[in-house]
Amino acid sequence: MIKLKTPQSYVAVVPSILSADQLNLAKAISFAEQGGADWLHIDIMDGHFVPNLSFGPATVACINKKTVLAQDVHLMVEYPEAFINSFVKAGASALTLHIEAKGDLKILLSQIKKQGVAAGISIKPDTKPQEILPYVELLDLILVMTVYPGFGGQGFLENGPAQISGVREIIKRSGRQIWLEVDGGINKETARGAVKAGANALVAGNAIFGARDIAKAITEIREAADAS
Repeated sequence: MIKLKTPQSYVAVVPSILSADQLNLAKAISFAEQGGADWLHIDIMDGHFVPNLSFGPATVACINKKTVLAQDVHLMVEYPEAFINSFVKAGASALTLHIEAKGDLKILLSQIKKQGVAAGISIKPDTKPQEILPYVELLDLILVMTVYPGFGGQGFLENGPAQISGVREIIKRSGRQIWLEVDGGINKETARGAVKAGANALVAGNAIFGARDIAKAITEIREAADAS
């Protein structure tokens, strides 16, 4: 298992493999690693919590053999309890659960942390940031969705900055080191606003893997973030 770093002074750029060429995934990941990606984002979809299917533990295990990048595994699933152990065994660096999912999140987050994996929580665009408050002491990462989860290629929603700012205030008040990650419509145009609102980790799919030059796309997002 590759450990996820604690928040640094820079903004992390995190390619989402959902948008990569699935027939050439190892090659795409290698380009992202060489291009300066900070870690990888792996969206897990069960066809119930969101109307789509994606990857399983075998994908995470295979990726671990091909890269030194940490894997941030985002569980977009209805019953996360059924998935936690298998993804821990596969080598996930972080497991992020949706606050809207079913189950006792405090127990599940504690279970993740006891196994040495970073614990995260995610909120959909319509979920109030205040709902995170009961879980803050257990968190290493908070993921703000700036699109409705389930499909790549969507545009950054207008209420995104307000959501990000609300979560940043919660983290600030907690006094804890927690990544504030943003996923949805991130590119070189939207990165600056997300960081200005308080994000310090940017997940990008199409903007990176849909580009001709993956390294250049990562650099452009990083430069936009640094200009915030």
